[in-house]
Amino acid sequence: MKHLPKVGALIGIALLLSTSFVWAQSDNGNAITSTSAMSPRDGQARRPNILFIIMDDVGIDQLTAFGYGGADAPKTPNINAIAQASVRFRNAWAMPECSPSRAVFFEGRFPLRTNVFGALLDDDLANSQVSPFEATTPKLLKRRGYDSGDFGKFHLGEKTNNPFHDDLVQSLGWDYFDGFLEGAPHPIDTTAGGASAVTGNAYTCGFVPNSADGGADTGSCRFVDNTCQDLTVTPAHPTPGRYCLEQGGIFLPNKSCQQAPPPNTPNFNVDNGYYVWPRVINGVSTNLYERGFVGEATTSSAVSWINAEKNANKNWMATVAFPQIHTPYQQVPQSLLAPGSDDLSNLNCTGNIADNVVAYHLLSNQMLESMDTEIGRLLVQTGLASYNADGSLNYQPQSTNTMVIVIGDNGTYAFGVKPPFNPSRAKGFVYQTGVWVPLMISGPLVSSPNRDVESMVNIADLFQLFGEIAGIDVRKAVPASHILDSVTMLSYLTNPNQSSIRQTNFTQTGRNIHVMAPPPCVVKATPPTCAQLFTSAALCQDEGGDWYGSDDPTYPNETYASCCAVQEAVKNGTIPRYGSMIDILPDFQNAIRNDTYKLVQIKAPDCSQPPDLHGNFSDVTLQEFYQINEAIPPTLDNKDNALCADTLDPRAVNCPNRLTPDQRTTFNSLHLQMTQVLDSEPACKGDGNEDKVVNGRDIALWGFFERLTMGGSSWYDFDRDGKTDPADLATIKQNLGKRCLPKK
Repeated sequence: MKHLPKVGALIGIALLLSTSFVWAQSDNGNAITSTSAMSPRDGQARRPNILFIIMDDVGIDQLTAFGYGGADAPKTPNINAIAQASVRFRNAWAMPECSPSRAVFFEGRFPLRTNVFGALLDDDLANSQVSPFEATTPKLLKRRGYDSGDFGKFHLGEKTNNPFHDDLVQSLGWDYFDGFLEGAPHPIDTTAGGASAVTGNAYTCGFVPNSADGGADTGSCRFVDNTCQDLTVTPAHPTPGRYCLEQGGIFLPNKSCQQAPPPNTPNFNVDNGYYVWPRVINGVSTNLYERGFVGEATTSSAVSWINAEKNANKNWMATVAFPQIHTPYQQVPQSLLAPGSDDLSNLNCTGNIADNVVAYHLLSNQMLESMDTEIGRLLVQTGLASYNADGSLNYQPQSTNTMVIVIGDNGTYAFGVKPPFNPSRAKGFVYQTGVWVPLMISGPLVSSPNRDVESMVNIADLFQLFGEIAGIDVRKAVPASHILDSVTMLSYLTNPNQSSIRQTNFTQTGRNIHVMAPPPCVVKATPPTCAQLFTSAALCQDEGGDWYGSDDPTYPNETYASCCAVQEAVKNGTIPRYGSMIDILPDFQNAIRNDTYKLVQIKAPDCSQPPDLHGNFSDVTLQEFYQINEAIPPTLDNKDNALCADTLDPRAVNCPNRLTPDQRTTFNSLHLQMTQVLDSEPACKGDGNEDKVVNGRDIALWGFFERLTMGGSSWYDFDRDGKTDPADLATIKQNLGKRCLPKK
């Protein structure tokens, strides 16, 4: 897709953040620009800073601080120290995937309001990306003089179809960004930067292992600046190829620095998991192939920015979004692990790793342990904590002026899930293992730290908490056209006796908006599950899957257009490798609960009917009902625990008819409340700027985006064909004067 020159995008962002396009109300009702910086009002005490730490794919099952972690729990002394100084929320729900959770963090609005239903990939249209017309946290905090920085993984937009491309972070209100825009590190380079040209071997972890594992014990480590270092196995460098990768180099096995490498070797222009990645700083792709462990770079950049803000005596909010422990699973720098940690250099990282769950657990443990190290460094190097003589973290949050919030963005991915949680109902599903996340909050506003809150909270509530910390009533500041799903959280921090505020909790996930459904990928979990999410064979394989697109490298003669087609091939024995049946990831999933019971709604593709022109199938709606709790061990919503569950079998009894009268009453109540949530967002065809009014402003903005994108994807693509064109302008004109404001 083509884009106008960068200056055009920057001008567009300035316009979108001006009072002409973003409506917000100050506390006294006067319209203000969301970009105008305001110092604390006269006589107003300086508000705390905010450090928001996001752990990627870390469900509550991972952490001993919450009583879980399994028999092989990751060692997380720094996270444990923070937890002991925090209020620990033991009943927090996220959305089941990365992008919707991150959108809800900063908007306070469920996916049904924003169309950010699933993890964003490069075929998703702007319609499913966070809109610049949202009243995001950084825009609101700017009103109280806060600067906002974001570091590491962003994943609120996909630049391929985003009108602002690399500037999409600024379009949503952040002042500073340093990280990567996509949802995960790129696939592992199994050539190890071209080293395979020397040996002909594939290197599944992106580096050359030792000779005993099919690699080499000696070689030359070559760097992008043409320097070189000869390496051999020593106690300091037990795996020279891995050490070379950790230093940013490429290891050529059995070659000295004096020997000429083969043609086109080494190749520094290939992504390689966590070690070679596309870095963007403030809208500039500084290096498409940044070399060095991305988790370390995330910490270092955040530390520099926070310290500069402190030196300038500014209020700040820093979002530090670590990529760990998202796939691809890959060895982390040995320097980030505790002395005596196991050397995992000999493990397999790609290929059929789904058959080697032990390797996944070992790698994911060390990935989490490396993040724990970096979280400790983040706090110490910004002056929020110190190290004790024994190396443990000395964190006294009451003496700081910074609120620290640590959360997982969704449940753990299937292959890393710890017992007794359910890997078949993990990330990507609305079941407990997929949405139940650790949340801990510490800082000067916390009364009586080192305590648990058992009450239900939703990640949408963090949006309101960010405002409360800054002294902003978000329900006054956010336009009335934007329905908020958050409730207050601050009272849980200030009042140890606060009773439950939420009576129910809600989560959902689903299919993002794209022109055509992606090819099928069968993730080799238990049971094998087919999903049409991934846009490349490499991405599918990084997720532990088999790819059935036209470019299938493993089974080149097996190309299928849909998961329904793959499922039929499995049933009739054409594809024998999964047994007789595979599951298909539902198109949409919703769940709602009260203190004791949980209702799950599944919208599964109806494979008995043909797909539409875009490759999408109509859906069959199924319901499941469970009793759950948060005990140790917990009562989970596993299949065998269902109090009732619909099936595709037309002979099955309807779910609620199998319940006791009291259970049926609760079922009906939760069903009604879920329906009310799902029906609460008014449709408004022709409204692109989210003010729920179709008027001349929409015509002007259609023209702006049509020029900016040269007719490509934008929030003014109403027919969702990937084009902002005259057909969309006609939609606006047909609906001029329509008002779709939500009911009060």
